[in-house]
Amino acid sequence: MRINWLRIVLVIAIVLANVGCDQVTKQIAREQLMSAGQISYLSDFFRLSYVENKGAFLSLGAGLSGELRYWALLMLPLALLVGLLAYTLFSENVNRWQAIAFSFIIGGGISNIYDRILYGQVVDFMNMGLGSLRTGIFNFADVSIMIGLGIMLPMIFRKDRNKSPDDET
Repeated sequence: MRINWLRIVLVIAIVLANVGCDQVTKQIAREQLMSAGQISYLSDFFRLSYVENKGAFLSLGAGLSGELRYWALLMLPLALLVGLLAYTLFSENVNRWQAIAFSFIIGGGISNIYDRILYGQVVDFMNMGLGSLRTGIFNFADVSIMIGLGIMLPMIFRKDRNKSPDDET
C-alpha cells in the first residue's frame, strides 16, 4: 500500500478547519446568544437562537436513557467516523472529491462528538425558512456534514460509476 501524503494533509486540513470553525461559532453562540433570545435577519429568513441539543439531528434520541444515548449518539458515531477517516486516508478507491466530501462529514461529526464528550450536548443556533416553513435548528458542524453530502450527491447519480471525476488526490 502506497501512502498518499498529499491526501493525508488535505483531509487533516479540511477536518481541522471544520472542527475549528464549528467550535468557534459555538463558543460565540454560548457567549452572545444564550441570554439574547432570538435574533432575526433578512426579514426573518435567517434566525439565530441558542439551543442545547441532547439528541442528534432534530433532537432525535434526546429522550433515550443515558446509557442508550451514550452508545447510540456517541460510541456508534465515533466508531463510524474513525472507520470513515481510515478509509478516506488509506483506501486507493477514494478519489480527490470523495476525500474532500468525507473530510467535511468527518469534521462536522467529530466536532459534534467533541461537544457530546465535553458538555453532554451539542449547541445549535441557526435556523432558516420562510413563514412557518423552517429548517430545524442547526450548527456549523451540521452545515459541514451537508456540504460533504452535497459534494457526494453528483457522484452517486453518475451513470458510469467506475469512472471517477478525478482519480487521484
